[in-house]
This record gives sequence, C-alpha cells and structure tokens, in this order.
Amino acid sequence: MLEIAITNRHICKADYFTQIEKVASHKPFAILLREKDLTFDKYFTLSKEINRICMAQAVPLISHTYAVPGVPRLHVPFALASEALAREHSLSVSVHSPEEALRAEAMGAEFVIAGHIFATGSKPGMPPRGLAFLREVCEAVDIPVFAIGGITMQNAQQCLDAGAAGICRMSYWMGV
Repeated sequence: MLEIAITNRHICKADYFTQIEKVASHKPFAILLREKDLTFDKYFTLSKEINRICMAQAVPLISHTYAVPGVPRLHVPFALASEALAREHSLSVSVHSPEEALRAEAMGAEFVIAGHIFATGSKPGMPPRGLAFLREVCEAVDIPVFAIGGITMQNAQQCLDAGAAGICRMSYWMGV
C-alpha cells in the first residue's frame, strides 16, 4: 500500500529529527513536510535537514506550500494550485471535491490528496466527507488519489476499495 507520512512537530512524541529518521526508515511512498506555522526562512532551514534524512533513506520529500530549492516535489492547497507551479515542480494538490480534483488534474497535478475521509482530531467538529466522496473523487480523475483524514490500518483498505491509490497519515507517523 502506498502511504505518505505527514509531519507535524507539534504532535510529535519524540525528538522531531529522530522521529523523521524513524519514519524514513519505514520507507513510505514519501514524507510530506507539513509544518504550516513556519515562515519561509524557518521552513527552508528545517527542510534542508529533513531532506538530508530523506535522501539518506531514498524516500522522496514533498514540501508543503513553500517551494524550496533541492526539493522538486511540492504540495499545495487547492487555492494555491496553478499550471505555472505544475510546470516548475512535481505538483500535488489537496482537494475537497471532485470538481477541485478535476481542475487540479487539468492544471498538471501528478496526484491529489482528498479528505478528510473519516473523523479526525485534526479537524474537530468538522464532519468527515466519507468513502462515497472519496469514490467520487477517484472516479472523476485519471491521476492517483490519496485519502487523508482519520486513516488507520483498520480503515485503510476501505479507502483503497473506494479507488484510492494510497493513504496519508500524520498522527500515526508522529507517534510510532
């Protein structure tokens, strides 16, 4: 099963860099550096060390929102996606509807991350979009779709059965 490990130093239960080394040693499909509260300068500094760890384990690093030198993969929220970014980077996009997924694909996104599928502590009080939503997104596009939001090993297969190419998890990887 393809899996993207998503970082969040605020919920990391161990030394952050040690945790990233541990995550990378498990060889996920990629590590998405999603430290949304950092300024570009702080994010860039952090990304250099995380990229070093990822390269040592031959695990691709995906930067989030900020395009950083040395990291060719970029993930952005749908509102920031553009054809220009897709020409410059290996682009992936967060989507919340089949229409957004179609537009991201038309812009040149290599894959989309659709969610949130199940209830998650990351989005308290927000109802999940569910498996029917995931199926609609997967059926709408020809590019891979990764499911995000409340994904566990107990429900991951349901996401794959709905058509997802893989899953994304944050809490698991920051505490494993």
